[in-house]
Parts: sequence; C-alpha cells; structure tokens
Amino acid sequence: MSNPVIEVKNFRKKYGDFTAVDDITFSVQQGEIFGLLGPNGAGKTSTLESLEGLRAPDGGALRVAGVNPVAEPRKLRHVIGVQLQSGGLPASITADEAMKLFCAYHGVAPRFDLLERLGMQDKRHVEFQGLSTGQQRRLALALAVAHEPPVVFLDEPTAGLDVASRVELHNLMRELKGKGTTIILATHDMAEAEEMSDRVAILLQGKLVAVDTPLAITATGAGLTKISVNTRSASLLANHHDFPAVSQQHVKEGYAIYFSTDIGQTVAALIGYVQAQADTLIDLRVERPSLEDRFLELTNGGAK
Repeated sequence: MSNPVIEVKNFRKKYGDFTAVDDITFSVQQGEIFGLLGPNGAGKTSTLESLEGLRAPDGGALRVAGVNPVAEPRKLRHVIGVQLQSGGLPASITADEAMKLFCAYHGVAPRFDLLERLGMQDKRHVEFQGLSTGQQRRLALALAVAHEPPVVFLDEPTAGLDVASRVELHNLMRELKGKGTTIILATHDMAEAEEMSDRVAILLQGKLVAVDTPLAITATGAGLTKISVNTRSASLLANHHDFPAVSQQHVKEGYAIYFSTDIGQTVAALIGYVQAQADTLIDLRVERPSLEDRFLELTNGGAK
C-alpha cells in the first residue's frame, strides 16, 4: 500500500513506569474504515488520543493526512473530525448553536442538514444538558463531520443509539467512505466492526496482535465452526455428551452449543442422538467463526 493517510510507526506511550502502548506499527489508506479493537486497557484510547493530538507519543512517529499531530496541532484540527464518547459541550449550548460555532471555527456554512439527517431536527433548540445520551452522541457525530474532514475518528459511535439511528449512522459512514473519507472506528461492538470495517487492528496489553480484514482474521483462528441446537425435550441439555470433532461445548438460552472441527461428523452425530432419544429438532444453526469469536480467542488465550 502506498501513500497512507494515517501512519503509525513504532509508536509507544507510557504513563510513569506503565507502558500503555508498546511499539506498534500500522497504516490506514484513504477511504478505509479501519476498526481499532481491544479490551479495556489494551491501549486503544492512548492511540486514538495521540493521533488526535491530545497526547504526545513517548516513541515512534505519527502522521495524519500528512500532518504531525504534535508539531502541527492547529493544522491537525482542520483535517480531522472527532466524535468522543462524551460530548464535552457546555451544558447550556443548544444543538443549533453548537453547529454554528463549530462550522464558524472551520470556516464553513452551518450543516443543519446533518442534524436533520441524524434525527435531531426537533432538538435543534434544546440545550445540550436536556438531550438524551443518544441525542448527544448524534450531535457529536454531526459536529465531527460538518467540515468534511479527510479523517474522522469515531469512538463507540453507536453506543446509546436506537436501531433507526444506528442504521442512519452506518449509512452516513458508507457515504463518507464513498467520498474518500478515512474513518477510524473504535468500538466494543464486534458485529459492527465486522460489518463496517475494511480492516481491523486488535490491541492486547499495548501490543498489536492482528491487523487484517475481518474475514482474514476469522480465517486464521482455531477453525472451529459453531453449531447451535435446540430440541423440544431438551435431550442435549440433560447431561454432557461427547460428540465427534467437538472441542468445546456449552449451554446458552436453551441451546446446546458446540464448536466443531468437522461439521459433517458433528451434525450427523447430533441428529442421530436426538432421534435415538425420540426428541424433536426445533432449530439447528451452523455458523462460521465471527470476528467476536476470534477476538475472544485472541484476548483470552493470546495471539496465535
């Protein structure tokens, strides 16, 4: 890949004797939606805040749209948009006033159309303190993209949003991507990361343990296929049963769940057992490993 929009080279961040981010390197191309994933304390926030110019690195180099976040903070503010988990706006400012203020700072006309698109048209004159958490997050997103920056940072963008707002946010992200905007998506929602990201980076204890497409990352795991079974008489739930090619199994919400290395053997044995017990099959689902499955494998057992 050439001419990346975001470059992170041998980046390190320390707080006293604690190393939050330890020598990580990755790059992001123009128009990519790049997921930044990891459990709490993995180093995501330190990485994001350093890229956003809020913290100085203790080693390595960072570039965002050709700008050094440490040496060129004023220039950086006009090439990035940031939606934080908490808005940080004055309690008494209205959504309308906030949009005018942010757009005046960037020298562009107010984007009231974004407020309408994100379902804020009836809340334009409501003070920030009077907005719900979801409404505050929608306002923060509108402010982040109003000046059409080439790079946008989204930190847990759909937390607190209803289904309709979530869909609209994803549509807006796709539209921005289509226009060449680069998006860094930090989220704990693995389904969202898998659906929206072109590539993802997984951080664990300050180390980068995986960088690739969601499909490629799931393919490099243990290769287990998830098989979920629900029967009328719950014969599979009564006792622990050993079925061929099953390496893990557990029970969840009335389903017997198996992780298999050979779905043909496992499914045949399961169906045979259910029939032998004069039970009736209600639901049987076979699912390839998800990004969440691989994420849990990496974070619980270490990189493989």
